[in-house]
Amino acid sequence: MLGLRADARHYPRKLRSAIFVFMRIARFLSNGTIVHGQLIDDTTARRIDGDLFGTFTVTNETVKIDKLLAPFVPTDILCIGLNYREHAAESGSPVPVNPMLFIKASNTLTNPGDGIPIPKRSSQIDYEAELAVVIGRTARHVSKADALQYVFGYTCANDVSARDWQREASLGGGQFARGKSFDGFCPLGPWIVTKDEIPNPNALGIKCILNGQVMQDHTTGDMIFDVPSLIESLSSTMTLRPGAVILTGTPQGVGFARKPPVWLKDGDTVSVELEKIGTLTNPVVNE
Repeated sequence: MLGLRADARHYPRKLRSAIFVFMRIARFLSNGTIVHGQLIDDTTARRIDGDLFGTFTVTNETVKIDKLLAPFVPTDILCIGLNYREHAAESGSPVPVNPMLFIKASNTLTNPGDGIPIPKRSSQIDYEAELAVVIGRTARHVSKADALQYVFGYTCANDVSARDWQREASLGGGQFARGKSFDGFCPLGPWIVTKDEIPNPNALGIKCILNGQVMQDHTTGDMIFDVPSLIESLSSTMTLRPGAVILTGTPQGVGFARKPPVWLKDGDTVSVELEKIGTLTNPVVNE
């Protein structure tokens, strides 16, 4: 029987299924079946039965990992723009007074290792390494002091962006939702690290590596609005549902701000690396 850590008391009883005693939760294919599991190593896991954001049990059954999938299917993909001071500066934008929210559509979800498609209707596809916060319980009007009690865990995300659709007047400039919601534009994974393993999500190294070259290399401590502040702000105007994911913004070094700009192209390989979490890697392919 797996024991509970002290902070499990902050969750309802139905969520106290050993969530706080293991480090990595993956979703994967095993013999043609989609499974959640507590990772043992890179190829095996202990099977999890039930609802990851409800009642579940970590079994003693060891299952083989044939292919990693996105670690969960988000109920909502909530994204924060211009949330790093140095990224705001390289973008030529003022520091926001409030978190700037945009939303990615569900068609953007992409598994670790799957291709990021270069769409036919954009020529300016950019990478954005981001810390992703996984909400574990319903949050509404949550205080900053209590915010981390509503977090299930953390994973890596790549907020892939069509900068022309996002920025150019000829395409209706400022279309964040459309420029961020092309098919495959939200790689997520490779797994969830439960919140007990990361007591301070704003003290993590974050990198983006493109074809072996480090393009972004910074710390989540540069966020303008830290993770508790984001949860407080978002939950003040909307209900954060279990299984929602918050993409918390990207540091400086994105492709559009470089001279000359660097756009993703067919044949590239892009990785998002987060300290204490892992590395999310995807090839880039033509649509």
